[in-house]
Amino acid sequence: MPKSAKRRKEKAADFAKAKLKLGKGKQAPSNAIDTSFKARSIALPSQSIAVEKDDSAPTTRRKLSLDDLIVNIKHHNPGTRKDTIFGFRELLDAHWELIDSSLPILINVTVRIIGDEDASVRKALLSFYSWLIPRIPKEDLVPHAPLILLFTSSAQTHIFPEIRIDAIRFLNIFLEYFPEVIVRGWDTANNSNGSRVLEGYLGVLSAGTITGDAEGPPVATSTASVMLTPASKLVVLQSLSRFLKAATGIQSASLTSEDFWFLSRSFHTKEAYITFNRLLRPSSTLQSSPHKAWSSEMEPEADIFPVASAMATHTGNLSCQLRELSDHVVLCRNFCESGASTSTGNPFVVRLAKTLHPTLVSVFLDCAPAVFSPSNGPPETEMDSISAVVSITRTLYSLIIQDSSPIEQTFQDLNFTYCDLTSRLVPASRPSAAASHPTTSRGKKARHFGNDASQANRVQEYVLEILQEQVSTSQLVRGLTSTAYNSLLPTIWSLLNYSGRNEEQLERSGEVLEAVVEHAVKIGSKSVLKRSTFDFVARLVLVRAFRLKTRTKADKLIEEWLTQLPQILWELGSSNPSVSEAIVLFLLRLLQRRSKILHENTLASLQTRFAPYFHITHPTRGEILGPFNKLPKNGLSSPAGLRRRVLDVVILLCTDGSSGEALRSAVDSALVNTEEYEYWAHLKHHFGRSQTTL
Repeated sequence: MPKSAKRRKEKAADFAKAKLKLGKGKQAPSNAIDTSFKARSIALPSQSIAVEKDDSAPTTRRKLSLDDLIVNIKHHNPGTRKDTIFGFRELLDAHWELIDSSLPILINVTVRIIGDEDASVRKALLSFYSWLIPRIPKEDLVPHAPLILLFTSSAQTHIFPEIRIDAIRFLNIFLEYFPEVIVRGWDTANNSNGSRVLEGYLGVLSAGTITGDAEGPPVATSTASVMLTPASKLVVLQSLSRFLKAATGIQSASLTSEDFWFLSRSFHTKEAYITFNRLLRPSSTLQSSPHKAWSSEMEPEADIFPVASAMATHTGNLSCQLRELSDHVVLCRNFCESGASTSTGNPFVVRLAKTLHPTLVSVFLDCAPAVFSPSNGPPETEMDSISAVVSITRTLYSLIIQDSSPIEQTFQDLNFTYCDLTSRLVPASRPSAAASHPTTSRGKKARHFGNDASQANRVQEYVLEILQEQVSTSQLVRGLTSTAYNSLLPTIWSLLNYSGRNEEQLERSGEVLEAVVEHAVKIGSKSVLKRSTFDFVARLVLVRAFRLKTRTKADKLIEEWLTQLPQILWELGSSNPSVSEAIVLFLLRLLQRRSKILHENTLASLQTRFAPYFHITHPTRGEILGPFNKLPKNGLSSPAGLRRRVLDVVILLCTDGSSGEALRSAVDSALVNTEEYEYWAHLKHHFGRSQTTL
């Protein structure tokens, strides 16, 4: 059989000569050997023979020194970067003395991975900062704050949403330990730390930006909206609430609940209110000032020092001192009936509130059905989201209107927030303002003030339930804490002074006053609420700015509260000098003013109840010294001391009352062989002479 054509061609190909073509080089033979090679370098900085390693330097379990870790933090492998962060903590935990010399370089290399694209690296860095920053003094961290905020605010605007959320978590740590640096310049547009951070919050929430035209609508931060999960949105809202609280708290530090800011409307000037508040503040909360003990001889070179007691060195008529006091402190000012309309507030805060309003409403409407559903318990994430929204609303709108845990606890906080906002809104809505406007919009204004009255009635009912400890079936009412009571004080003050009311509302306002005083009477002397209730009722008695239709029952309750004060001093003894001093200060100011509330029967009762505080004659045990002798002798760094202030109160009681001999005798018996005996003798001599002159 003949061979195929294919086999013949294959056989002939072994001896065929390749034809050369134009432009083609000579082909290499089939048996040629390739002798080309390639070379690559390997970088081993930790094993370099040109650098001598310090074997005495502290190392980790992997034999890595601080310099090695600083090099590895820039490694391309995410696992290596994460292990390096753990190595930093291990090394500093064992050798904390390294932080003094390595803090600048440590912060410089770690802040650069705040925006790392690997989630495990960011989580490790977050844990490391949570451990490191609380251990470093604040004054050492503040110089590095601009660098820290530069990379944190940059991470807030990252293209990946998860990196933005982690940047918010880093901000939570920084807000806890140096908030004043974070919020600095938050209400300006000069590219400060606070403004960049705030813009980052708004960008994450897709709320827009507040830069640009102050009157125009918010401008979108980007064309692509960021879709956040409910948990991520909760992180942003809680952090924004903390940021705004830190910013507004620093901006209005003088308007705290401890300073009873809501009483400032009862004074002609701000200085009068500050002076009034200072006169009732215990010396433990005041800054210490140079002082010198009282001396019967005047020393001209020592005139710069305040004397130990203004009463002890007074040489004129007592009425002159009272007139001088009234020049500095304007008391008994009626609550302003025709105050200004609602304040426009800080324009920046107003614009910020407008920018956040759609976002806050959207979050509230998304979470409210699940939280307020009667069928089952509210989800924790949605409940915390509503709480954060309400907190942000309260922080912003409290500045605009005024401008100057467990589920039950969360609901109580929401109720208190509603009461607080109502108390700020109602005084700003004056019926007298409606009379000055044209009558064309009278119907709208009438409906507006009707809504105010309805809100005030609801708040009033809730406050009465809280104070009377009555549990309503429609609301969750918990036992009051000191913080909760202080948060209710602006609401109570607003209810007592709500102007433009009818006769029924005047009577209900009297019910609020009676409930407040009765609650203060029933609180035990060792209760945590005792100081808060006393401070508020004492200022009510001194200011006396509320207007009621009838005060018969309220006056009786106030008289009962007054006559109870010596008993409280007895029960406190020396266990709580701060509360004791607050009570003594109040009685001293009340007696100095010769208040009309101090009737003859009230003075007699105070004299009788004060005597056991100094000395008791027991039928079987004989003479016993009272709690006065257990008071601290120096007295809370006060120039006069707590013991001498008590004696000031007693001498005024004995002077004004008609039956003060028993009290005077008890004080004489208690002060035998004591340091205060000479001071007491001087008071008796001085006031005995003053009475003779009068």
